Amino acid sequence: MPNTARWAVLAASAALVAAVTGCSSGQSPADAKGGSPHPGAVPPSAVASEPPIPVGPGPQSAYTVQQQPAPGSCHFRYTADKQPLPDPKCTPGATNPKVTPATLKTTICHKGYTSGIRPPASITGREKKANAASYGYTGSLHDAEYDHLISLELGGDPNDPRNLWAEPPSPGHKPGSGPNNPKDRVENRLKSAICSGKAELTKAQRAIAHDWTTAESVLGLDQ
Repeated sequence: MPNTARWAVLAASAALVAAVTGCSSGQSPADAKGGSPHPGAVPPSAVASEPPIPVGPGPQSAYTVQQQPAPGSCHFRYTADKQPLPDPKCTPGATNPKVTPATLKTTICHKGYTSGIRPPASITGREKKANAASYGYTGSLHDAEYDHLISLELGGDPNDPRNLWAEPPSPGHKPGSGPNNPKDRVENRLKSAICSGKAELTKAQRAIAHDWTTAESVLGLDQ
């Protein structure tokens, strides 16, 4: 073989080896060329989706007092206008497995459903006191509401401790007047939206669990 042809073959072989080596090293094309990834690129490992809302045990024929988080281990959060929110680590919410998009007509959209699954005060009263200690709440228990973060009418679990918190009064509350929180009105409007087909069950549950003060706007129901 003439020298010119031999050198051409050797050069082609070297180029092929270099190309294979570059691909097997794990480098991206940009790295192999000495460049850098797109400035707006986010590594797949850095993309974290929100965890799903826990699913509770559902309604029980007989409820038992549930253990609450350790005293002082939970911390209230507050919106800019001082509305209370729970600690997502202690109270992420929990759903009732009996309530699904397919069972709405026989569960939350059926009159009287929630009253039939609500735990008795003999259970929730003891839980409320323990949960107030979990959150370090020292105000009047009479003025605090032992609140289902995802309400029963939105398919929240009746007695899962992850779905209940001692909700302190909202701003402007008159001491001694008992619970009177605007969150209740939001829950009623979300339930109406779900049962009328204006909002999806799971989206409403996630919105109320994340921040009840923005739930309606997130679902486009405040327009």
